[in-house]
Order: sequence, then structure tokens, then C-alpha cells
Amino acid sequence: MEEFMNKVIDMGATSGGKIIMAILVLVVGLLLIKFIMKIVNRQLEKSKMDHTVKTVLGKVVKILLYVVLVVGLIEILGVPMTSVAALIASGGLAVGLGFQGALANLAGGFLILIFRPFKIGDYIEASDAEGIVRDISIFYTKLLTLDNRTVLIPNGDLMSAKVTNLTAEPIRRIDLDFKITNDIDQDFVRDVLLAAAQQSPGILPDPAPFARLTAVDDDTYIFTVRGWCETPHYWDSYFDLIETCSKALADNGIDDPEERIAVRLVGEEAEEEEKK
Repeated sequence: MEEFMNKVIDMGATSGGKIIMAILVLVVGLLLIKFIMKIVNRQLEKSKMDHTVKTVLGKVVKILLYVVLVVGLIEILGVPMTSVAALIASGGLAVGLGFQGALANLAGGFLILIFRPFKIGDYIEASDAEGIVRDISIFYTKLLTLDNRTVLIPNGDLMSAKVTNLTAEPIRRIDLDFKITNDIDQDFVRDVLLAAAQQSPGILPDPAPFARLTAVDDDTYIFTVRGWCETPHYWDSYFDLIETCSKALADNGIDDPEERIAVRLVGEEAEEEEKK
């Protein structure tokens, strides 16, 4: 018993100073981290970065400061750093294997926040989904579809998929195809469609609207109408252009071949009924 007590006393004498020093470093370190984070947060608030980026950077800085403090405490207590490094490496490997998907999403989130392929409010198409970007978090990006559904896409999938940003540019082009019977003068149809496109609400005069014969299919002409509009008003301009061109064709007696076939079939059925 006396020998045990002597060993305890010797350990206290040799390690007591280290423990007291570690406690002092811990207290001072926590106060210093708190002070540094106030400065960091103040600087981040002044910056023009995205709010999500500011939040992530603040958390990363805080974690790094705590890591430095823990390493310092381990060094003061005299724990061999090689053992600590081996423990961290083995733990990191286990965590990496267990959370491969989460880590991929985390990396994707950082890349999205850094390179900014899209921002909140943009309309994008990616990973078999499309909608307005409502939120960009570390692991997921939230989209709101046009029919008011919320879609969460993992950031890892976004970084490895093709992403189309439909609202990145200030103007967009509308493309429409109209089928016309081939017994009507091409120049006349082109002039009617071009005039309709020029008069359609929301269609910009520059770049100028376009209307031309672009394909021939059996007894059908296919005319393409193109017009540019401001991106925020795309859908209104799109539907207005359809209505304006369709009305112009009808007012000028220009038929859709499918309507003519339907009329022909109805007429033939009526004749057969009369014969019977």
C-alpha cells in the first residue's frame, strides 16, 4: 500500500504541472477562440459573399481553431504525437468508408458555393429534375418545381451531372414550330408568321424575330418561329407568341394539315351515312 501511494505521489509530482498547464491553456484557448470568432464573424458580415458561404466558412474556422487547441493540449500532456496521428488516421479512414456519400455531398456543396454555377432564385435543370433554386446547403440543394413540389438533390449528384441554368442570361430565345399544308405560298406564310412574331407582346426587336420554312414532311411544310424575350418574362412571352401566331394563321385562312385531315374524315363519314 505504501509503495502504491508513493507511485501516485510521484505521478502527481511529475504530471501535476502538465495537468495544471493544460487546464490553463484550455481556459485561455477557449477565450481566445471566442475572441477570434467574433472578429471572423464581423469580417464575414461585411463581405459580399453568399449567406450560406459565410456560415460555412465561420464553422470551418471554428473547427480548425478547436483542432489546434486539442493538438496543443495533447502536446502539453506529453502524449506521443505518432500515436495520436495513427489514431486520427484510422478513425478518419473508418469515417470516410462509412460516410462516402455524405462526404461526396459535402465536397459537392463546397464546390457549388465556391464556383457558383447557379444561385438562389435561378431556374435549373439537373439530375432529372428542374425548378427554382430555393436553398443551397452543405449536403443538398432544394428546388421548387413549377407545380409547387420541393425536390432535394444531393450536391454530389449535382457536381457530377449536367446542369442547365435557364435564367443565367438576361434574355432567352423562344422556338416554335407550325405545321402548314403545302398548297399555300411559302412567302405568304413566312410574312404572316414574321409579322405576328414582331407584334407579339414581350418579343424583343433586337435580336430580330425569325420566321422561315425549316423542314418539309410529305404534304406538310414546317415553319419555325423564333423570338427573343427577357428571361423573367419567358413563359408569358412564350404563350403570347403561340396565341399571336395561331390567330394570325387562322385569320389568313392558313390551315393546319391535321385539322384538314380531321375535316376530311368527318366529311367522308357524313357522305357514307347519306349513301346508307
